[in-house]
Amino acid sequence: MGLTMYQVDAFTSELFKGNPAAVCLLDQPREDSWMQAVAYEMNLSETAFLLPEADGYRLRWFTPKTEVKLCGHATLASAHVLYTEKLLPADHEARFYTLSGLLTAKYEVNNGLIELNFPAALLFACEPPPGLLEALPVKPLYIGRVNDDYLLEVATEEEVRAVTPDFPRLAEVVRGAIVTAASAAKEYDFISRFFAPLEGINEDPVTGSAHCKLAPYWQEKLKRDTFTAYQASERGGFLQLTMTGNRVQIGGRAVTVLKGHLLV
Repeated sequence: MGLTMYQVDAFTSELFKGNPAAVCLLDQPREDSWMQAVAYEMNLSETAFLLPEADGYRLRWFTPKTEVKLCGHATLASAHVLYTEKLLPADHEARFYTLSGLLTAKYEVNNGLIELNFPAALLFACEPPPGLLEALPVKPLYIGRVNDDYLLEVATEEEVRAVTPDFPRLAEVVRGAIVTAASAAKEYDFISRFFAPLEGINEDPVTGSAHCKLAPYWQEKLKRDTFTAYQASERGGFLQLTMTGNRVQIGGRAVTVLKGHLLV
């Protein structure tokens, strides 16, 4: 029957919301070129490949264009598949061996959340690189950088929702850009959007890895350790965040959209 494939909407409890990811259950190692071809065929922001290893799974993530070192929503989707398909008991921790080290997930039976344990990424304030504010026309209150990604805080939620990047130009300037602001709604602490056209993703619907940067930023700004966040893409998605030392606990729900077989 081939390899079992799933499509899962992550960071949502509603079909066709949140961020869709494909999850492929491998029975043996596959060539990088094969996994990249499958991700291109799936044409989602991420395709995750799971291979049993030691006491957990080797987990790799591919966009339609390239492999990435860290992906939150496809990790959430992978854990969701393991728990809902009963490949892992609900009271067991999911362990993933990745390019970002060991990542874990646990299922919270009482509220249905899956909680990811990810590394926090601390920003440092910087000047915008040439072309950034032309490609991403906002008036930032703050600009920070970590590795090849930039975070820009703006004054209002409306500015976050209204920003219209020049994607070809943005791809020439940075790998990824986060725009964030305090939320105008009482149920959220902050909102954000994430753009990564260089990786083949103009706007990612909901980005777990971006919140590894957002959580410590808003922790310092709001002097709190727990947050409810909303990513204001067209599909939208919700995240529960807790800072614990140098780690971020990222909580979210997921729903399976389809299940099938890859006949190669």
